[in-house]
Amino acid sequence: MTYRYDFVPTPFGDALAVFSDDGIVRFDLSEAEDPTVPWLLESVALSLGAMPEPDAGAADELAHLVAEYFEGLPIDFREHVAFDWRLATGFSGDALRAIADIPFGETMSYGEVAIRAGRPRAARAVGTACRLTPFSVIVPVHRVVRSDGSVGQYGAYPERKRYLIDLEREAARAMVD
Repeated sequence: MTYRYDFVPTPFGDALAVFSDDGIVRFDLSEAEDPTVPWLLESVALSLGAMPEPDAGAADELAHLVAEYFEGLPIDFREHVAFDWRLATGFSGDALRAIADIPFGETMSYGEVAIRAGRPRAARAVGTACRLTPFSVIVPVHRVVRSDGSVGQYGAYPERKRYLIDLEREAARAMVD
């Protein structure tokens, strides 16, 4: 298996996009100012068992989709990009697949996702799957909220989660009007 990487611009900075022969295996909005920092690629290499090679242009299609998403278009990335789920196994993978089915502009509680993923008492495990997702933004973990409707955390950036929820809700409202 070979791995390659490229970068995708977002309003939050460049995201690291790592591809395997089977599809996107990781989309990482790093907390680092510079996503090319060695520790980020080393972390990815450890999880994959191989160092991804740089491949300028590998993420061009994904970058176009991400740009459209941030313009408010209801993009379901699974319809356009092949996903390689190897870093999302077990219940985490089940939870992330259930999250990917949450419609654009809508939210669901951690408990509701747990039910959809087949483990009704695993709301905390859903939170862990969200926190550790290898697919930031492109699997919409930001659509998962607390049972009281508050947004909760999004890594160290709850304001990003609020931004994404608001972006989608406003765009969905505009599509109806």
